[in-house]
Amino acid sequence: MKNMICLLTVLLTFSPLMAQKNFTVTSPDKKITVTIAPGSKLQYSISYQGKTILEPSPISLTLSDGKVFGQNAKLAKSPSARSVNSQVKPLYGMAEVYPDVYNELQMDFAAGYSVVFRVYDNGVAYRLITSLPGTIQVKNEEAVWNFPEKYQGYFHQVKGFETSFEEHYLHDAISVLDKGAIASLPLYVDAGVARMVITEADLLDYPGLYLTWNGKSGLQGVLPQVPKTVQPGGLKNFNLRVKERYDYIAETSGTRAFPWRLTVIVPEDKDLLNITLPYLLASENKIGDASWIKPGKVAWDWWNANNLTGVPFKTGFNTDTYKYFIDFAARNGIEYINLDEGWSDQFDLLKINDGSVTLGTNPTLGANLNMPELFRYAKEKNVGIILWCVWHTLDRQLEEALAQFEKWGVAGLKVDFMDRDDQLVVNFYERVAREAAKRHMLVNFHGAYKPTGLERTYPNVINRESVQGLEYNKFSNQATPEHAVSIPFIRMLAGPMDYTPGAMTNANKEDFRIINDRPMSQGTRCQQLAMYVVYYAPLEMLSDAPTRYEKEPDILHFLASAPTVWDETLPLDGKVSDYVLMARRKGNTWWVGAMTDWTARSLTLDLKFLGEGTYTMELFRDGANAHRIGDDYVREVRSVTRNDKISLELAPGGGWAARITPNN
Repeated sequence: MKNMICLLTVLLTFSPLMAQKNFTVTSPDKKITVTIAPGSKLQYSISYQGKTILEPSPISLTLSDGKVFGQNAKLAKSPSARSVNSQVKPLYGMAEVYPDVYNELQMDFAAGYSVVFRVYDNGVAYRLITSLPGTIQVKNEEAVWNFPEKYQGYFHQVKGFETSFEEHYLHDAISVLDKGAIASLPLYVDAGVARMVITEADLLDYPGLYLTWNGKSGLQGVLPQVPKTVQPGGLKNFNLRVKERYDYIAETSGTRAFPWRLTVIVPEDKDLLNITLPYLLASENKIGDASWIKPGKVAWDWWNANNLTGVPFKTGFNTDTYKYFIDFAARNGIEYINLDEGWSDQFDLLKINDGSVTLGTNPTLGANLNMPELFRYAKEKNVGIILWCVWHTLDRQLEEALAQFEKWGVAGLKVDFMDRDDQLVVNFYERVAREAAKRHMLVNFHGAYKPTGLERTYPNVINRESVQGLEYNKFSNQATPEHAVSIPFIRMLAGPMDYTPGAMTNANKEDFRIINDRPMSQGTRCQQLAMYVVYYAPLEMLSDAPTRYEKEPDILHFLASAPTVWDETLPLDGKVSDYVLMARRKGNTWWVGAMTDWTARSLTLDLKFLGEGTYTMELFRDGANAHRIGDDYVREVRSVTRNDKISLELAPGGGWAARITPNN
């Protein structure tokens, strides 16, 4: 890590009146100014390019013993300030290095707590720190965003604190979040002069934050209380539903730092495509040596219902089927395969599916799994196996299940159906991450709350769902191209996103049909290809059947060779819910992806980001009839230089994808 830190001193004379004085912190580029006002109420406000975008908004933490941190806030000493200009080199990410450049102000108060503000060129974050003995109960936290007017936004409106975090984004006035309605994070706000996205970072041993309308012109935080009693419920009893809660949100150490409350602030939508603040604000690596962690792609079984064709055996949860998946992965340089729901009894991970256990969503599939043989074969072919688990089954059997998995040689876990982010479930994430890391296993959380930087703290937590992904096309019409070009600007800002692209049957709006075991995507084939560039997923799925890909080798080669982690990310153009155009680099090769909603669109790709010399560009574009037949595409190979500008013609729900390789 390259690190240059310059410590500054706030030149203020301490006095009993210090608590009444306001303090300001500006971003390094001077465009963002944060004003902090201690006193009877600790408040902060934000201006961007001289315009107020956040009016005074209170910060407080209430304990069960009646203490309220943030009221009658009296400084214990003069605030301390520092400017940081450093770089963080992630183990894997959207770039080789993440610039970590900010101005910081820390205010220590006499009651035994502090507040720290960090102001970046693209956002503002603050957190509370307490220095109290023993354990404390936090009754409530006051986190408020008071806007100067009633803004419009994009948000997930959820029905309560038990949610899969896979809602469709609503585009509406944020004031619709009234009468008890709440939104999960991240939440996008159009402030006119700026685009703001509210989320949180470094969420550990504490509940996740939601937002609701405060009755004026802003939003206030709400947090789930600690569960007292739970019982199985939801789909196939995969969830643990809360029946009763305590009257506090967390019981935690009295000496700790609380999660960062983060407001991303940028001038244009496209600037949201390259945000790394949740990662930078997260706690550093807790697992030590992480050199064993290998990002890559996964041949996935569940979406395609194991529907292999032209094979000499009956497909299903059997050894022959998964050996085919392994062979497919090995032939194409795909690092992993995934055994999803059905490989074991969902409530006993030590009971293998030999035909005598419940098969979940695929009851007719033939089952005959020989797990030791499957893992032996995968090891021989240098392919890792990831196993799906119901979260509370894994939690109950954690030690014995992981011991068995380690014996087999499991490469990773896909942990599903938590559907909560109260303190108990947040702690489950960390527990699984820690125990899996000890055994060199990756973790991919599904039915999960948004990322908050856990991939930095536990880099084996390599991917996360928290998105309405391609799976929704198996049973609904919600995962539309409009949705597909909303999530890069909002959800992906929080961190890795397991949308699971790769559909090989592609439909326009009129032709789309819901067929669970033979699913299709909404939008064109080229939109699916572009997702492998636009979406950041260090563990990326190939969702369709291996035999579907094998029938179109050009498509297969493009997808199999696409990186999942990057050396550079370059947003080029985009507007939330309309379209996106971006480039990413791995080594000397550039990859470009463009996507549009149901509106046909013309875009221009300026190749000025290339180096000198000539390059070979392999591109996939929507075919002349892609507006009627989503599978229609054209592959071209041409020579290009940095002086070229390429016209992109995107069909409704369309896309464009390219790999650009230097000729030398």
